[in-house]
Amino acid sequence: MNALTVNKLDTKALVDYLASHEKKSLLRFLTCGSVDDGKSTLIGRLLYDTKLIFEDQLAGIERDSKKFGTVGEDIDLALLVDGLQAEREQGITIDVAYRFFTTDKRKFIVADTPGHEQYTRNMATGASNSDLAVILIDARKGILTQTRRHSFIVSLLGIKHVVLAVNKIDLVGYDQAVFDQIAADYKAFSAGFGFETLQAIPVSARYGDNVLEPSESMPWYDGPTLVEHLETVDIDSDLENRPFRLPVQWVNRPNLNFRGFSGTIASGTVRPGDAIVVARTGKASKIARVVTMPGQGGDGDLAYGRAGQAVTVTLEDEIDISRGDVIVPAAARPEVSDQFQAHLIWMNEEPLLPGRPYILKLGAKTVSATVTAIKHKIDVNTFNELAAKALPLNEVAVVDIMTQEPVAFDAYSDDHAMGSFIVIDRVSNLTLGAGMIDRGLRRATNVHWQALDVSKASRAGIKHQKPAVLWFTGLSGAGKSTIANLVEKRLLSMNHHTYLLDGDNVRHGLNKDLGFSAEDRVENIRRVAEVSRLMVDAGLVTLVSFISPFRAERQLARDLVAPGEFIEIHVATPLEVAEARDVKGLYKKARAGELKNFTGIDSPYEAPDNAELVLDTTRFSSEELAGQIVAYMAEKGYLSFGPDYEI
Repeated sequence: MNALTVNKLDTKALVDYLASHEKKSLLRFLTCGSVDDGKSTLIGRLLYDTKLIFEDQLAGIERDSKKFGTVGEDIDLALLVDGLQAEREQGITIDVAYRFFTTDKRKFIVADTPGHEQYTRNMATGASNSDLAVILIDARKGILTQTRRHSFIVSLLGIKHVVLAVNKIDLVGYDQAVFDQIAADYKAFSAGFGFETLQAIPVSARYGDNVLEPSESMPWYDGPTLVEHLETVDIDSDLENRPFRLPVQWVNRPNLNFRGFSGTIASGTVRPGDAIVVARTGKASKIARVVTMPGQGGDGDLAYGRAGQAVTVTLEDEIDISRGDVIVPAAARPEVSDQFQAHLIWMNEEPLLPGRPYILKLGAKTVSATVTAIKHKIDVNTFNELAAKALPLNEVAVVDIMTQEPVAFDAYSDDHAMGSFIVIDRVSNLTLGAGMIDRGLRRATNVHWQALDVSKASRAGIKHQKPAVLWFTGLSGAGKSTIANLVEKRLLSMNHHTYLLDGDNVRHGLNKDLGFSAEDRVENIRRVAEVSRLMVDAGLVTLVSFISPFRAERQLARDLVAPGEFIEIHVATPLEVAEARDVKGLYKKARAGELKNFTGIDSPYEAPDNAELVLDTTRFSSEELAGQIVAYMAEKGYLSFGPDYEI
């Protein structure tokens, strides 16, 4: 047999091998549970027993086991998954590790997720793309708080298939009574989670009992091994039977002769000739073509597209569609609303505060949003509903959310892709939380914008000024109110129309019901920002003197008015200078513990990053600084507009 024949045989074998894998179904699952329940060891055992470890990997694990291992002279299979140095040194999982393995019947992608409470956010990430969850329990410890938390999140994220792997059964002498009790306890507390399948299996990940082969040490167990169950569990999705949803990720315009809308079909199927609408606008058309790129993994024009497939569709009519829009059937539309109720998992150490502005990303759509109310948070031990004003790290709550503009969505229980979202920090761009929409809130369908004949431009024109918000921010005692008062006096002497909103004065009326907790401070600024917006609409120069310690709330105030109408003025007095002044004796009380949540002492102040004006009160007097502000306004054209002024 010559080399050419051998190469042809090798190529054929490779093609046949790849073809056999293409026909196998894929199961995505995660392992979760409490710390040190053996999640990484179990995945390592799966990789080892299914012969998916290369010789050099095995040699490396044998070497690392001597340095980092926790199982004596044996190979520590957990090190196959725990790749981070910190994980190996501590013997825990921190990040989500994804591994692939295959058997004769099915392909698998498994996510090894952390057990520590502080990494619950990582666990939720792994669960978001999984069809099944393997929840491990240490046979010696039974059900723990983190077991309950992970099980609840698994249920919340819509995973319907669960394997309860009672691990380390060898350390309790393969005792059937221990296994039966844990299985009974788990089934009792998870009864309301709606799992379609729940298979309890006693295993020893270290020795491989009931992982790939039945255990000789447990003749009393006659159920499937873990791999047998993973190979046979029916997770076929009904996504193709649901209404068609295509979130548009990209407007595809390679040349003047082609305009299509690209994205991954979230659910349903689509064919040329189907009647569709754009969910947001209701604009209607019909599908002209369903296209994939030929020669690059695609087939050109398709007879139809199905759920999970990345396609480009073209329409028979020219209608306005942009990234974030959703193309849907005319007869089966999603909800479109700017208010909805959702379950929210908070993933940041800074707590969620109602009223604080965030960015919400739902599919390809990104909008500003606020949590208007925390209806209740959920105790993961008892699943009781608890009152809450804030949502700390790793907590789950039912919340009401309002977006800056209407978005299209389905309930998460009906369509995961159309009902899931993430919450993003406006400043750092960090992901703060993950949510699942329960339902839309139709509270104000009878409230609409009323058209008014007198505009902001006409109100400002007769005052010969451009309306603006002068937002003074700084520490208590920085001199904000003093400088703002001087600026207003100067503007008034120049016949300009102003109003000053002072932090102390507002708390005697509009905000007298608010305290000084972080939650109340957010609401304090939100209300003042809304009032200042109304005053700008009235054509006034509005001076706002508030500590306003958080950048997010100052950004909210900026976003409420038009570009150029918000002037942030940082009265940049150092803490030691402000405290030395202590005009009201507040710093002394705060230092003595008599005033809680006092900015600069036991509550943070976030200085502006890009304020229009920064005032140095250590070099200039209040009168000089007021003059700087008036000069800035004159230079920028705020004080010289006549009746023909246009915004």
